[in-house]
Amino acid sequence: MKSPLLSLPGAVAAEGRDEGVAAHYGDLFREQRALAEGDGFVDLSHRGVIAVTGDDRLSWLHLLLTQYMTDLPAGRATDALILSANGHIEHALYLVDDGETVWAHVEPGTREELVAYLESMKFFYRVEVADRTEDIAVVHLPAGSVAEAPEGVVVRETAHGRDLFLPRADLESFAASHGPAAGLLAYEALRVEAHRPRLGFETDHRTIPHEIGLIGSAVHLQKGCYRGQETVARVQNLGKPPRRLVFLHLDGSEVLLPGHGTPVRLAADGEEGRQLGFVTTAARHHELGPIALALVKRNVPVDAPLIAGTTAAAQETVVEP
Repeated sequence: MKSPLLSLPGAVAAEGRDEGVAAHYGDLFREQRALAEGDGFVDLSHRGVIAVTGDDRLSWLHLLLTQYMTDLPAGRATDALILSANGHIEHALYLVDDGETVWAHVEPGTREELVAYLESMKFFYRVEVADRTEDIAVVHLPAGSVAEAPEGVVVRETAHGRDLFLPRADLESFAASHGPAAGLLAYEALRVEAHRPRLGFETDHRTIPHEIGLIGSAVHLQKGCYRGQETVARVQNLGKPPRRLVFLHLDGSEVLLPGHGTPVRLAADGEEGRQLGFVTTAARHHELGPIALALVKRNVPVDAPLIAGTTAAAQETVVEP
C-alpha cells in the first residue's frame, strides 16, 4: 500500500519491509525531537489492519492468543502474540476493542497469512474476520500529543502514544491538520530507545517471548491453553531462555550503522571471535547518538564490551540473563 503522504514536501520513501511510507521528510533529528515533545504524527499506513466482529470475538481470540482477552474492556489497548506449537513467535497483534469490533494492526507483509490462520480456526464460533487494510490506515500520535482524534475514529492508546484506525481516504486531510509529519526513521529511533521489540526485526524463526521481554506485556501467564503455552510455562517455571535482548550504545565515530543481522562478538575477541548474537535494529538518536537492539546468548556477561561488526558497543540489559 503506497501512502499518498509520500507526496508531502521532502518525503523520502522507506525501503524493505517498510516500503510504502516515508522514511523521513528531510530532517531526521527535527522529526525525532518533535515526536519526543509530543508533536506531529507518523504515517503507519503500510501496516496491516484486521477486524474481528461477532458475539464470540473476545472469547474466541482468548483461545488463540497469548493475551487474556475474555474480559477486555472496550477502549483498552493490549498486545498479543500467536505462537507456533514449539512456542516460537509467529505473529504480533496490537489490539483494541471498540465494543463491537476488535481492531488490530500488524506488521507489513503478515496480514494475509494471519487472516488465513484466523479463518481456519473459526469453527462454530460466532465471529467474522476481515482484512481492512484497503480502507483503514494506521497513524500514530506520540505520547504527550494534545491533538484530537477525528470523530468516530477508533483509538488505541498506550504509554507510547495513540494509534488511530483512520479511513484511508482521510489520510491527506489528517496530515494537513495534524502536522508536522515524522518518518519511520524517527519513529524507529524512539522505539529502539524504549527497548520495544518488533516482529521480524527483534525476532527470527526461533524467538520465544521470554527472549525479548514480552512476558507480561503480550503474554499473560494466568490464562488457559493456547498453542505454544507449554514452552512458555516450561521456560518461565523451570529454565531460562537461550538468548536475551540487549540495548547497545554504538561508537559514534563510525559513518555507517550496522545492519540487521550484523554479528555481535566480545570486543576482547575481535572481529574473528565467536559470534554471540546479532544486531536486530540500529538507529541514529537525536540525543543518544547511534544506538541499537541486539539478541545475544544469555551467558554473555552483562558488563562485557562488545563489537557489532567492526563497531564498538557498550551494552545495557533489557532482558535479565
